[in-house]
Amino acid sequence: MKITEIKTYLMHAGVPDSSGWKARNWLFVKVFTDEGVYGVGEASGWPRVVETAIQDLAQILVGDDPFEIEKIWQKMYLAMMGHGMTGIVGGGAMMGIEMALWDIMGKALNLPVYKLLGGRLRDRVRLYAHAHNAETALDLVERGYGALKTGGVTDPLGKVVEIREAVGPDVDLMVDIHGPPWLTTKDAIAMGQALEAFDLLFYEDPVAPENVEAIARVAHAVNLPIAAGERHANMWGVRELIEREIIDVVQPDTGRAAGLSQMKKMAALAEMHYVTFAPHDGSLGPVAEMAAVHLCATLPNFLILEHREDDVPQRYEVMEPQPTIVDGYMLVPDTPGLGIDIVEEAIAKYPSTGNVSPPNPNEEYVYFRAREKRASWLGARVEETPEDFS
Repeated sequence: MKITEIKTYLMHAGVPDSSGWKARNWLFVKVFTDEGVYGVGEASGWPRVVETAIQDLAQILVGDDPFEIEKIWQKMYLAMMGHGMTGIVGGGAMMGIEMALWDIMGKALNLPVYKLLGGRLRDRVRLYAHAHNAETALDLVERGYGALKTGGVTDPLGKVVEIREAVGPDVDLMVDIHGPPWLTTKDAIAMGQALEAFDLLFYEDPVAPENVEAIARVAHAVNLPIAAGERHANMWGVRELIEREIIDVVQPDTGRAAGLSQMKKMAALAEMHYVTFAPHDGSLGPVAEMAAVHLCATLPNFLILEHREDDVPQRYEVMEPQPTIVDGYMLVPDTPGLGIDIVEEAIAKYPSTGNVSPPNPNEEYVYFRAREKRASWLGARVEETPEDFS
């Protein structure tokens, strides 16, 4: 069997005519072979740019054996070496292609991908959903979710207070601060210490990921499990965080972590240091999520998987079949490969319209946000709305 062609499918994955976060894109990949078997994958890490990277790499992969996944991974990695260290664009391109290769192998051998990755330890994968108010949280709990994430950069402590009071102590809560570059280490520590009373499952990205020492200072000062890793591209990106035991939860993104094999290696390194594994999925589409489900089914240190419940309508149109979710768990499919396929006609209905957040012309583009109304952001209970802190 030989690779004959690699095609990409880029689409808008937000509310029509929206901008900012809601203007996210999804990028799907198909790898075709001379035996009629094809595989599907998904790539992230700035999808509009990653598409060009995949088209570049495709030229050197035609004619290769799709079963030789490690060889192809090394070939792609070395091919990009002249452009500098492999970042999320390169990692995203490698992920989309490599994911599709696992799908091909599974289909050709009539085996689900999880069996190729070592066999499953569980037949369902625990999920968490997102809630930023008590009403949404209660609705999700009623629908079976036992874990919720909140936070953001507007009144994260207020959201946790409201949600914990609503759902009680038996629902796991997580807080993601998103690691904004304007947030100082001292303020991240102060926020983390204020959150200790809520017994979080983890405190995510308390500071920007570029400075490992800053994350280490937060971890040393805050008595909560620390989670990070979604903005790194490969195992070298998270190595120091794991080996120095700075973090307790590693969160590689299943669209830009440079391959399922890379994620498997990250999980093994994490297991050596008693670090758990909880892949990031917040900006991804349904194909990457299904790949994560296969991988997480095989990992002894798997903790939980992010899931966009009630996401944009496109999610439920562009992949078949849809996953089965029961009581906050996604069932691991037993069908060959990833067990899904993309719907090209549905994808074509949503052409990409851009994938960056345009600056607000009324703001300074500097580290400003937490410097005004700082006491309120850190938890003073005042009568302002979250919009007052944006």
